[in-house]
Amino acid sequence: MPRDGDTRDCAPPGGEPARPGRRLDRSRDADILDATLAVLVDVGFARLTMDMVAARAKAGKATLYRRWPSKSELVIDAVAHMKRGQVDLGRLPDTGSLRDDLLGLFTPQSAEEDERRLKVMAGLASLLAQDRALADAGVAAIVQPWVEAHRVLMRRAADRGEIPATADIDTLSQVIPSLAAYRALVQRKPFDRDFLVSMVDGVVLPALRNAPPLAAGHAP
Repeated sequence: MPRDGDTRDCAPPGGEPARPGRRLDRSRDADILDATLAVLVDVGFARLTMDMVAARAKAGKATLYRRWPSKSELVIDAVAHMKRGQVDLGRLPDTGSLRDDLLGLFTPQSAEEDERRLKVMAGLASLLAQDRALADAGVAAIVQPWVEAHRVLMRRAADRGEIPATADIDTLSQVIPSLAAYRALVQRKPFDRDFLVSMVDGVVLPALRNAPPLAAGHAP
């Protein structure tokens, strides 16, 4: 049974079956994922088909099915592909100030790109409502890389004494990425710099700095 509920797009009827031991050609993955995003923006998840993506990517339908057994998995990978270029854990800001580091993660996008991203996220919302496993995969693709980036920056700040060692970094590292996803998926609003500044200055930094003191006899 397909996880996305669309039997028309979970098996390649009449398509070329995957051959045992045949190596998948990953050289066109990026093109196919970009085509998936383009189709998702044009028609939404419900109307998106593997045929549409194959035509947009100029790829064989069997090629898609060997890599992605269903359109749900294809769309999740496409969104992960869209997000992947936005945060590089190996090149995080390191200004010596947690506030500046958190703000430095934000890269302004053009108005056209903002609109496109909102349409992609709106198309994904209906998908995430259908299946818990897919919702978990979506969260991992959309939110988790940013949570990890915030966690790294907060731990670095704790190590240099800028925030208390008792700060609840694991929880607070999730606040801004989760709200960014909520604004895109539910409110259909862009996550702009003004909103980011209000969250950093009004919520995250006060919560980190007002952590309870370390209990006597407990090592940090």
